[in-house]
Amino acid sequence: MAVSTAERLAQGQKDISIGEFFQRNKQILGFDSLTRSLLTAVKEGVDNSLDACEEAGILPDIYVEIEQISKIEFKVIMEDNGPGIVKRQIANVFGRLLYGSRFHSIRQSRGQQGIGISAVVMYGQLTTGKPTYVISKTEKEEAAHWMNLVLNTKKNRADVIEEDFKIWEGKEHGTRVEVFINARYNAGKQSVLEYLKGTAIVNPHAHIIFKDPAGEVHEFKRVSDEIPRQTKEVKPHPKGIELGHFHNMAKGSSHRRMIAFLTSEFSRVSPRVAKEILEKAGVREKKSPKTLSIQEAKAVVRAIEEVKIMAPNTDCLSPIGPTLIKKGLRNVLSGLKPKFYAPPITRDPSVYSGHPFQVEVGMVYGGELQKDKQVEILRFANRVPLLYQQSGCAVYKAVLDINWRNYAMTQSRGALPAGPVMLMVHMASVWVPFTSESKEAIAHYPEIIKEIQLAVQECGRKLGMYLRKKKRIQQELAKRSYIETYLPYIGEALQEILSLKQKQVDKILVKLENVLEKTRKI
Repeated sequence: MAVSTAERLAQGQKDISIGEFFQRNKQILGFDSLTRSLLTAVKEGVDNSLDACEEAGILPDIYVEIEQISKIEFKVIMEDNGPGIVKRQIANVFGRLLYGSRFHSIRQSRGQQGIGISAVVMYGQLTTGKPTYVISKTEKEEAAHWMNLVLNTKKNRADVIEEDFKIWEGKEHGTRVEVFINARYNAGKQSVLEYLKGTAIVNPHAHIIFKDPAGEVHEFKRVSDEIPRQTKEVKPHPKGIELGHFHNMAKGSSHRRMIAFLTSEFSRVSPRVAKEILEKAGVREKKSPKTLSIQEAKAVVRAIEEVKIMAPNTDCLSPIGPTLIKKGLRNVLSGLKPKFYAPPITRDPSVYSGHPFQVEVGMVYGGELQKDKQVEILRFANRVPLLYQQSGCAVYKAVLDINWRNYAMTQSRGALPAGPVMLMVHMASVWVPFTSESKEAIAHYPEIIKEIQLAVQECGRKLGMYLRKKKRIQQELAKRSYIETYLPYIGEALQEILSLKQKQVDKILVKLENVLEKTRKI
């Protein structure tokens, strides 16, 4: 019998592994160009190091080195003083995609998906064919454990080529990674150096040393001994939760009654609030969540939006805070000699799709910042710099849609304002809604854009006050210079018009000079 087209197509259909998918679509993970691939490799390693140190309550000491092997091959070395990784987990951490401890945890962290560092290992072996070297030591071990490994994309597992123990001189605990990748090094706006500068701004508790391919060492010293507060895992907040997510949670709940489901599975939902929600939705309190229909779920979600619920608990978030934002900006930007630092803003927590988040903004003006260029935006998410895809980010849209003329700045229609201003925007969240797995732009959620705009506008008002005061002072100085220039001629004119004696003229001139002196002091 002839095989039908549908049957022939069905015979060719089969599963693909996670590793194979990302191997063929490495651009999704940020490996879409040689320049960006180098930045992505460093970014993933440093993010992991900072997370590990903070979770262990350790002030981070991070070392990054890039060594050029050939025209497009580089050796990337990243070392930290974190708690280290136990032997049995090294291969899993560095050799399995979508493997990690943070995906199901509702609390702020840099890593979310468990892709990052294992993707670097995959890209390295894909472009150079060389294994990745990892050495790690925990506090309780006398010797460190090292291994050379590659990622088996078909099995999504690490193949360990060789491993052994060694004494790691002078190292109590920590991890070091050495990976060979095809890349290109530059020193522009989207470079490794700029990424580390940004990292130092929003992580003032970290000490970072970077050795570039030319052998030049760049050091960002620690300016705070305050480790970011430990975040606690929380339950999702009901405000803004999506219908499908809510319905799936109900179907998978172990609770037998809706009122128990709402109070136990969500934060800030008391029995009183749960009763009010169910009454508005017309759903019985004793109804089993597993039997909730899609129409009933829709009614409950609608009722949640109408009921007043307390703001989310902030234990799951770790904002930088105004004091440390200012310290970080001063530490890294001191070479530009800004004339004005607007008092940084940390907004109260808000919610998008059930996820708590906070927005923070800092702003500097003047000095050696370029006057004839558009405002420079420094974007951060969970203390990580975002250097690519600016125009596709919620931060860019929020800043673009503000009328900056209200704050004494020039702005062309459809463009960012112009002037010697650097704007820092940080979003802290239990789950940052990135537009792709490369984690370079924040999605355009209305709640996020609104919070960013409110924080930026508050900083903008302070900048506007400073600029208007500066303009008034300049006008006053101009008036004084006119008076000082023409003061002698005023004396001669007064003497001629009023027939005054020279002593009278001198007395009037002294009084005028005294007035000028007083205004100068003011």
